[in-house]
Amino acid sequence: MAAQQTERDWVFDTRELVRRPGSMREVSRAVTTQEPMGTDVIAIPTDRPVQVELRLESVVEGILVTGSAQASAEGECVHCLDPVVEPLDVPFQELFVYPERAAHHQKVAGRAGGDKEAPADEDEQRMLDGDLMDLEEVIRDAVVTALPFQPACQDDCPGLCSECGVQLAKDPEHHHDVIDPRWSALAAMATPTADDEKRI
Repeated sequence: MAAQQTERDWVFDTRELVRRPGSMREVSRAVTTQEPMGTDVIAIPTDRPVQVELRLESVVEGILVTGSAQASAEGECVHCLDPVVEPLDVPFQELFVYPERAAHHQKVAGRAGGDKEAPADEDEQRMLDGDLMDLEEVIRDAVVTALPFQPACQDDCPGLCSECGVQLAKDPEHHHDVIDPRWSALAAMATPTADDEKRI
């Protein structure tokens, strides 16, 4: 993460807590999204508020953040294409370690593994940038995980008619007479032609 100069948007200041194990503070902030947060199917749109509630705790390794993000995601029903609004209240927890602690862990892991590369989870450790921590990626990951894989306007949405595309929920009696293709020749014979009408 590039060095941050001030607390802003998704960046939170931990100056009061750094190197003070046992201390804690709570933070509440509304942050506006700068780009969609979610998937191609459903997401929190750009310029929408995300309410972030945090508890920051100082521990020996760094700062442990526990919190939740509340927002509304928007998308389309995968069955009938009607708009879908999904209220979210997403919990998350993450440890932001002090840079020297992360370096120490990697060194110990390297020794234990015979100078092999550090495990993947070591590489994914989040570090404090000075006294600041950037929660955007943490919250984005939590939101994407919480969103429905296939959003639906209702659990039993019947979707669209495969023949003409009409919404079946609005016309429950809708149907088409489907003729087995093996009988199509007989159906044609049963349909009166112009010559037949002349004979009549």
